[in-house]
Amino acid sequence: MAQWIGCMVSIKCSEELGTYQGEITEADQYKITLIKAFCDGFPCNGPVQIRASDIIDLKFIEKPAEEPQVNSIVTIAKPIAKRAARSQSASEATAIKPIPNRSKPIDIELSKKLDDSLTFSYKNNTPNKRGQKGNKQWTKGWRDEECFGSSSDHKIKDDFDFEKNLALFDKQALWDQLNSQKPDVVRNVENRKKYRHDENVIATQPTSTRQIIVPKQDFGEYVTDDGLVIPCISKNLRKKLFDTADKAGLTFERRIELFGTAAAEIAIQLLGGGHRLNPNNLHQLPTVVVLCGPHKQGAVGINAARQLASHGVRTIVYCVSLEAIPLKKELSLYMLTKNRTITIVPELPSKTDLIICALSEDTDSPKSYPQLAEWINKNKAPVFALDPPACGIPGIFPKISLLPVLPLHYSPNNGQLYLANLGFPVDIFNEVGIKYRSPFGAKNTISLHSNE
Repeated sequence: MAQWIGCMVSIKCSEELGTYQGEITEADQYKITLIKAFCDGFPCNGPVQIRASDIIDLKFIEKPAEEPQVNSIVTIAKPIAKRAARSQSASEATAIKPIPNRSKPIDIELSKKLDDSLTFSYKNNTPNKRGQKGNKQWTKGWRDEECFGSSSDHKIKDDFDFEKNLALFDKQALWDQLNSQKPDVVRNVENRKKYRHDENVIATQPTSTRQIIVPKQDFGEYVTDDGLVIPCISKNLRKKLFDTADKAGLTFERRIELFGTAAAEIAIQLLGGGHRLNPNNLHQLPTVVVLCGPHKQGAVGINAARQLASHGVRTIVYCVSLEAIPLKKELSLYMLTKNRTITIVPELPSKTDLIICALSEDTDSPKSYPQLAEWINKNKAPVFALDPPACGIPGIFPKISLLPVLPLHYSPNNGQLYLANLGFPVDIFNEVGIKYRSPFGAKNTISLHSNE
């Protein structure tokens, strides 16, 4: 079987294996090894071994060449301009070696009526005329040796230097070098910035990056997309801030409505925006599961579920306890939406589009829910947490977390952080010792990034 080495073959195997094509590198009475193999028209990643017992039919496509490929070497002279009394080209092919049939390039049959003046239209790419006789007729065709005469196995030895090539386009470095040769008076004059057609002429840099100052800056800080610094506050300062808001009339019921609205806006974006809620997509409306604990954070989750239901989203609310006092008002309103409310983990759906988690309140040791954590981890839907504990939710790792007013110092386990605007007046911040200027601008929620 040594004569099979190098042959291109087509091997038909059983229906489970399919048909293979490739080049034989090894062959014995037990197996055949193919390289450059294709299985049913799809390329294989590496060599393929086929057992003899699996072969139904074997066909040879191409046998290996017995002679090595010989490249043609042609010397071509440049054409000489026509003289008044001369009508034929003075360029001739001076040395031509035979070319094997296997490496012969494409030949083009030309009409016998072509004039000799055609040879002057190629300048340096003078055609090589084979078999030309005294009657100036083409018998076989022509070849452009400058195109087809080079070796086909040429390899680039050195890697392309991308950094050196990119440096050629660094115009700023060239301008800096030219400006350095100017006198100091001219060099120190700051040129006016030129704006592109897609840039805003109005300055985008904030006038002050630190618009919020808290009594103690020892808890870390975050930064917004606009570069504004948002300091972290302690749990005690946060509680004092909420108590002051309650006294001023901004009660929990009013705050929860704003927080639920912000949560619904982010949830709709996570679901795909207006495309999923288009009237033409009523057959595939998104489903959101909201997990609520027996505390104020759970009431926030129920409020967000009610507001999502008002947008046409199918919602399922899971409550740890339906008898919890903080949940009763929001539950009574949610029941009017005619959406489901469950209290047993096995009743949760196997698939959902989004999971909103409002299970844990802000404590140093939040309660864990192993069954719910297992269900969440099996589900492929993103998790959106509402006011989670600073240390994270045990066993649950949200993609996005929404926070009220000012952030605590949160663990990275809480995912991407967003801050919600609850409409606190400036005097409420001043009363607890916080110098405050709103960082929200035209938005109700802003994203936060660690500034460490």
